Amino acid sequence: MLAPAVIANIALLLANITPSFVSASPIGSLLDGQALIEARKLRIGQRDQPDEGEWNVKNHLGNLSPYFSAPSNGYTTELPAGCVVDQVQLMHRHGSRFPLPTELPYIEAVFELLHEHHDLLANVSEPFQFLKTWKPTLGEDNLTPMGRQELFNHGVEFNLTYPQFSTSLLLSSPQDRVLESAKWFQMGYNGRNYANQSKIVPLTSTVAPISWIRPSDTCSLWKYDYGLTAVNDWNAIYLPPIVSRINDDLPGFNFTADSIHGMLYACAYETAAVGHTPWCAVFESEEILDFEYELDLLMNYAFGYGLPQELGPILGSVYVNKLIERLTNATGNATDLYLEFGHDTTIDLALTALGLAKDTPNISASERGAPNATRRWMTSQQVPFAAKMITERISCTSSNTTNTDTWIRFLLNDAPFPILTCGDKMNSSTGACPLDVFVEVNAPSLAVNKTIFDTVCNNIRTT
Repeated sequence: MLAPAVIANIALLLANITPSFVSASPIGSLLDGQALIEARKLRIGQRDQPDEGEWNVKNHLGNLSPYFSAPSNGYTTELPAGCVVDQVQLMHRHGSRFPLPTELPYIEAVFELLHEHHDLLANVSEPFQFLKTWKPTLGEDNLTPMGRQELFNHGVEFNLTYPQFSTSLLLSSPQDRVLESAKWFQMGYNGRNYANQSKIVPLTSTVAPISWIRPSDTCSLWKYDYGLTAVNDWNAIYLPPIVSRINDDLPGFNFTADSIHGMLYACAYETAAVGHTPWCAVFESEEILDFEYELDLLMNYAFGYGLPQELGPILGSVYVNKLIERLTNATGNATDLYLEFGHDTTIDLALTALGLAKDTPNISASERGAPNATRRWMTSQQVPFAAKMITERISCTSSNTTNTDTWIRFLLNDAPFPILTCGDKMNSSTGACPLDVFVEVNAPSLAVNKTIFDTVCNNIRTT
């Protein structure tokens, strides 16, 4: 949700007064050199390790995790007696993909280094035996076979869960992997005659001047580098001890921090491609959790609470506005089902504007101990590949009254996601919030119109 200072700025904007913004303060000074390794040694054993039966590396690869259902945390998906779902809005992330063009070179560089010093692998032991024959076979940027399966399966499951609803329109981000994801969902949802039952429409600037799926595209002030700065600071803390350990295990290769990144990417992306890889066994569970935290920082500072000048809530407000417009039928033509396909960034920005998944203080790279295992911002559970954010509007009537109460509930990756911003009005069993309270607590987002968006984003007006 928007901070009080930003609400004040919005009020000024509405009065035609342009507010001034204060730049984000830099991350505090970080450890360096040998101190990094010593700090890592001190942290070993400090974090509660998952029970051996529960630990699954696939569930701790941040936004690169293959799809899995989030934990329920004590909330139930069962509706109370007298309650029915009368509207559903789905925002679906694309399925598991191959590495981005900026990520694949890290993996390929590891192969080149191993190939150059192949003789040093003659006497390696487990878990490094596979390096003797390993070579990267990953593609670039497109959906993996698992990604296609995730979306097809989700289409089938969605139809089985909400058989009472139907729509002939699927909205999608214009990126190829998202359009393909929508197509696989469409086939699972509609079956063999999918092409005759529904169509996929890319959400371009001609459809929406500011896309609620990719709002950062139309914000001049937004930069991906905001996330990279936080990541670089954290990498300086957690990567050097891994470099030291693996160089001890595999002497002569002189691996660098970039090499370790390549190995971690191989762990994540080979898992995303085929469901398993020996690369993940190279790392200790704590090292995987530190990599997970790196990805949390990236998404938080590029598409969340870590963005400067309250850009996160401003960008996410575009989706929240669209969400509430449909929930309240503000335009008079709302339907009972919306199927939309976007990115991890879409969901993260929406959660930020909604004031959910919020840590106080915000997560940061300046932590000296192990990352907080109970932090609320956790991309593995929020936005794995093929993440599903479902908004249900629920109508409830009791046996002794004709009054109807309307509630809003979020299901994030199959689990109820409690709307904590509703305070004591939230249903403690379902995590749902009364519609009127939900609208009230999200008033700051509703106040953000295109003029405010353009002003905060420092967009140059052409008229």
